[in-house]
Amino acid sequence: MSHAHDHRNMLPKGALMLACGLVVVSLAATSAARIAQLPPAAIPAAVRTSEHARVITTRNLRFTDRADGAVLIEDVNARRVAGTVAPFTESGFVRSVMRGMARDRRMRGLGADAPFALTLWSNGQLSLTDTATGRALELGAFGPTNRAAFLALLTPENVQ
Repeated sequence: MSHAHDHRNMLPKGALMLACGLVVVSLAATSAARIAQLPPAAIPAAVRTSEHARVITTRNLRFTDRADGAVLIEDVNARRVAGTVAPFTESGFVRSVMRGMARDRRMRGLGADAPFALTLWSNGQLSLTDTATGRALELGAFGPTNRAAFLALLTPENVQ
């Protein structure tokens, strides 16, 4: 029993034209931005440098999972507990960020001993830097409520 085999193009001509048009527009926009020498998006570290932003306060923190599902937050320099994030609470953002940072360390074969530096800058930026990998997160990018969850981990007398 033989089956007819059709070698016609299965992609509609209109869809192919739209895809080609999208590629051409993307290349044209990229070329125009390069030719016009438009500045790239702001890089937080470069903004801090250009604004001469200084560190208001930094706290080195270690995050450890407890058997009950909570996350223990230790101030490494003061050698004391800085806080606890209970499981299933509204502090889920802190937990999510730290899980992502821990996954990054595991993928690189690094342990959990190195602290994370939580830094408040004079221009209002708040950053979290993994001292083991150098990866930094700008916490203001996640909105004011999520930023506030980390800002609360800084010592109250230093927070503005």
